[in-house]
Amino acid sequence: MTVCSGLSPLPSRGCRNLSTNTWEIGKRNPFHFACSRASTIRKWRNLAASDHSKCQENINEHNFNLIDEFYKQKVENLRHFLKSSEELDDPIQSLISVDGIQRLDLDYQFQDEIKAILQRHYVATRTCDYKYNTLHHVSLSFRLLRQEGYNVQADVFTNLKGKDGRLRHNLRQDIIGLMELYEAAQLCIEGEEILDEAANFSSQNLQECMTNMDQFFSKFVSHTIRHPYHKSMARLNSNNFVFYYKGKNGWEKTLKELANMDFRMRKSVNRHELHQVLEWWKDLGLAEELKLARNQPVKWYTWSMASLCGPSFGEQRIQLTKCIAFIYIIDDIFYVYGTPDKLALFTEAINRWEYAATDMLPDYMKIGYKALLDTMNEIGYRVYKKHGYNPIDSLKTVWVTLCNAFLVEAEWFAAGDLPTANEYLENGKLSSGVHTVLIHIFLLLGFGGTSGNAIHFNDTTGLISSVATILRLWDDLGSAKDEHQDGNDGSYIDCYMKEHGGSSVDIARNCVLDMISSEWKCLNKEYFRLYQLSASSFAKAALNIARMVPLMYSYDENQRLPLLEEYIKPILSDET
Repeated sequence: MTVCSGLSPLPSRGCRNLSTNTWEIGKRNPFHFACSRASTIRKWRNLAASDHSKCQENINEHNFNLIDEFYKQKVENLRHFLKSSEELDDPIQSLISVDGIQRLDLDYQFQDEIKAILQRHYVATRTCDYKYNTLHHVSLSFRLLRQEGYNVQADVFTNLKGKDGRLRHNLRQDIIGLMELYEAAQLCIEGEEILDEAANFSSQNLQECMTNMDQFFSKFVSHTIRHPYHKSMARLNSNNFVFYYKGKNGWEKTLKELANMDFRMRKSVNRHELHQVLEWWKDLGLAEELKLARNQPVKWYTWSMASLCGPSFGEQRIQLTKCIAFIYIIDDIFYVYGTPDKLALFTEAINRWEYAATDMLPDYMKIGYKALLDTMNEIGYRVYKKHGYNPIDSLKTVWVTLCNAFLVEAEWFAAGDLPTANEYLENGKLSSGVHTVLIHIFLLLGFGGTSGNAIHFNDTTGLISSVATILRLWDDLGSAKDEHQDGNDGSYIDCYMKEHGGSSVDIARNCVLDMISSEWKCLNKEYFRLYQLSASSFAKAALNIARMVPLMYSYDENQRLPLLEEYIKPILSDET
């Protein structure tokens, strides 16, 4: 079953000629499911039960309650284990438990227990008698503490160096330790040369050792190198983790059973939310009015599902999907429908942000414009009702910023004159849509009020800029791979080659890859800073968008997106 053929990320300059109707409304698609919330939950509860008992196919209401109780009991058993004296007496086993829970995307259930374990471990590492100093222990401790906002320095790895100032030669045979060192190195920020060395050392030695491994373990190591935890979606890596993971005293069996049940229940929630999105999109009617625009509500919801992945964010995911839908629609108005003069009028109307501003617009622009204002008013009301403040001015500002950036690009390409690489990138960060999406997330999560919040809009600019840079540059790498599908979209690759006469595409691509690597260090720094400001939900959403980018751009030779297919198929398909 083809799940994601022809998908593109937030409006991509390099994928204009791909099919715009990958998942059309009105056609039977692989994600069709019952409209009733009750029937959806009933269906997936049955599936969850079948994994753990020989329940009859037509399960009754009494058994639903038993399933709920069984799941809750599994959670309580694991919670008790995390607090057990045996676990408390073994600090490293505690960290391994936390790692397993996070990798299986279950950490939302055990936040208090995880915080207690990490706080206890952080205090222990600052005492002079802390004795856990193997490659695996140091790397695991560093990664788990830093990713949760603890101020741990990279110099903890200096004890692993030899007299020559380099990581010791005998570490090369510690495969599990090298894998964890590689994972830890992904949390590097600018200036941490020892983590740069750790990334190169671990990657090089793991690849050399893979030739002597059995097929299954070699595949596991290869997956880790390509998809480290910090830069990947947890759901994409969970199966790979389950393959090799062994906990203590058999508790990993309980963890895996719990992960299986949790996945099925969250899948039910995602499918129910998707149904609401499909109904909203159908009722909006834009697919009929703008037939050349992209009609991909499943893809739009996938972005929301990935960025706000906690079970408690259902309403925010649905509203965010509406924002993402309009980014695509307006992108197509600019690059499929509009002429320069009409686009200038449309942008002027957006800047005015009033219904009366449509007098000079063609009908298709009037329809899209009115639908945007209606939808933003609805989102604004929902934010006001939930959080007590009116976000309309902020919503207007981000849409004005986006459309102004679209217009700048349209004028560049209409004139056939490429800007400098830096000019292109600065504007491209805005036209990527990342700024628009993340400000909507910021508001939907309740951070936009004038009081009682730990962060302000200004605190987010660095993080948003880094995520937008990563997306824009990845987008342009994908565009370069498909070399000028319509001949006038431009890319950072084009601007770089024009600016550096004689540079080849390969040189330009390597430059872009280096820039992406550097930008991840900036993203890490901003992520840790916001985490410490008690804005972890927003910081994680931004990080998740950056994590999704490679899935959206890793094309194979058939112009498919296999990583995205692997990610989305088990979540939204009918397969069990």
